[in-house]
Amino acid sequence: MVTARLRDGFARPDGGGLQAARDIAAAVPDPELPMVTLADLGILRGVTVQDGHLVVTITPTYSGCPAVAEIAHDLRHRLGQAGFADVTVRTELAPAWSSDWITAEGRGKLLAAGIAPPHPAPPGAAARGGPVPLTLTATRREPVSCPRCGSADTTQTAPFSATACKALFRCEACREPFEYVKEI
Repeated sequence: MVTARLRDGFARPDGGGLQAARDIAAAVPDPELPMVTLADLGILRGVTVQDGHLVVTITPTYSGCPAVAEIAHDLRHRLGQAGFADVTVRTELAPAWSSDWITAEGRGKLLAAGIAPPHPAPPGAAARGGPVPLTLTATRREPVSCPRCGSADTTQTAPFSATACKALFRCEACREPFEYVKEI
C-alpha cells in the first residue's frame, strides 16, 4: 500500500492522503495568471508517492518559463502547510505542453478576467514529440475575439505581453486593450 507521510509521522492510506495532496496541488494558482490554477492550465501532470515522499510532476507552458521556480516553491509551501513533509517537484518537458490542455473551466476563468483564451493548437501539436516547429514569418491566423465585447475586429499591438506566452491586442469596436494566451 502506498502512503503519503505527514510531518507528525502519521501516514494516511493512498486514498486519503494522496487525494488530499492532489487536491492541494491542483488548487495552486499560476503565479503569472492567478485567476487560473495549475490544474486549469493543464500543467499539473501528476501527484504520486515514490520511496516514501510526495512527487509532484509539472509541465511548464514552455521550457524557458520563468515561473517554474515559483510554481515549485508554491507547491512545496502549500503541501508543507498541509503536513506533507517530503515533497519533490519534477519538471517534465515531454510531451511538450499544449494550450489544448487548458480546461474548459480554465478558459472560462481567463475570459472572465479579460484575457482571450487560446484558439485550438495546430493539428497534431498535443501528440507531437520532440522539437516544436516555429514559423518566423507572419502567418494568417483566425481572428482573436475581444473578451469584453466579443468583437472579432481586433488588432495585435505586440507579439509579447508581460509573459512570452501572451500577446497584446486591442479591440477596434470597444477600443479596449487585452491579452491573448497564444496557442501552442
